[in-house]
Amino acid sequence: MFLSIFDVFKIGIGPSSSHTMGPMTAAGRFIQMLRERAEGLPSLTVRVTLYGSLAFTGKGHATDRAVALGLLGNTPAELDISEAEKQLVALRHSKELRLVGLPPLSFDPDNDIVFEYGPALPGHANGIVFEVLDEEGNSFLAETFYSIGGGFVVTAAEHQVRDVMPAPQDVLWPYPFDTALSMVRMAKESGLSISAMKRENELVTHQPADLDKGIARIWATMNGCIDRGLALDGVLPGGLGVNRRARKIFEQLNTERNSNRTQPHVTSDWIGVYAMAVNEENAAGGKVVTAPTNGAAGVVPAVLRYYLDHCIGPDQSRIAEYLLTAASIGGLIKHNASISGAEAGCQGEVGSAAAMAAAGLCAVLGGTPEQVENAAEIALEHHLGMTCDPVSGLVQVPCIERNGIGAIKAVAAASLALRGDGSHFMPLDNCIEAMRQTGEEMNTKFKETSLGGLAVNIPEC
Repeated sequence: MFLSIFDVFKIGIGPSSSHTMGPMTAAGRFIQMLRERAEGLPSLTVRVTLYGSLAFTGKGHATDRAVALGLLGNTPAELDISEAEKQLVALRHSKELRLVGLPPLSFDPDNDIVFEYGPALPGHANGIVFEVLDEEGNSFLAETFYSIGGGFVVTAAEHQVRDVMPAPQDVLWPYPFDTALSMVRMAKESGLSISAMKRENELVTHQPADLDKGIARIWATMNGCIDRGLALDGVLPGGLGVNRRARKIFEQLNTERNSNRTQPHVTSDWIGVYAMAVNEENAAGGKVVTAPTNGAAGVVPAVLRYYLDHCIGPDQSRIAEYLLTAASIGGLIKHNASISGAEAGCQGEVGSAAAMAAAGLCAVLGGTPEQVENAAEIALEHHLGMTCDPVSGLVQVPCIERNGIGAIKAVAAASLALRGDGSHFMPLDNCIEAMRQTGEEMNTKFKETSLGGLAVNIPEC
């Protein structure tokens, strides 16, 4: 098992990795499949059907918009937002896809994207079916995709193979840890830190300079997202009327800092405002980094920004150590449980992000591998059972504040772990398994369908 840091941290757009980035990627993959059968194509119509959570909260997550942009050839990492809007306007006018290597395809996004509010597809809560139909309505090509969280997309066949086939032996990786237990054991045997082992694994497929450049780009994008969120105000899109708050809080904190009259707990406000800034940007459809998802994108960068701006003796050269450590924990959780809100609830999103951030902070503050594992466990343990219940399917309430609180809990978890020697009662592996079981048994109403929880307990307008 090996999940690259560039799989855990993917540059893309808001508001959702599973509901926006994943469907856009799936649409691009389907068009490529169609290109492979392009010779002699008849007149065809493209139809897209969204199932499960993609249907129930697709409007709020702009899933239909993402599908259309993906069919037009856009990718999450390279999307030009201003150009994308022009493309969508042109598509709604022409009702036709004109793509290199293909004849014109009939496609009206207002009618050919279907929200199926019945049962989810059997493979995953986030299902999407692409079809091309001939003039008689017969299916020329069809493919089912599942958006499994964090922007990852698999076909139905790929998903089935993942479920029924044993995992291959990772003989190529110097440190093939697939559990927290094996991670700590390998660290002890090698004398290396978790981040150093992760780096050695990355160097199997990346040149050192490319790895360093890629990690620097991840942090630059994260940090830029914080700065944009701290600079902007106004009402977030979607109809809830939620105001951006990060800028105002940031200005208040700076004023109080200059006055030297602050309460000790103001540190928590700094941590929280960095995370909220990211998730306000995400809610507005801006550029973010999955960490490990868009809905939880604020936690990991907020804790790193806190380390750099507020901790004693921060070291810029340890940014990569923080991110490599966090990615190691994120990879373990995804491999052994889930990071998808539609599959595990918000414990799989903000809970995973808090575990990743706690581990990263513990590492750069001098924690041992045992303490790092403990920090991750503490953070995840205290998010167990957290539901995913976005109001109106928008990644705003409770998601924005939830990232702020998750970041604060991550710092507390790292600090508590550093007070001990790394020995503790509940291993991280057992906590991850508890999260998996809890997600499996959680009612679907509380897993990103907006059919329960806060989503149905909102004030009358």
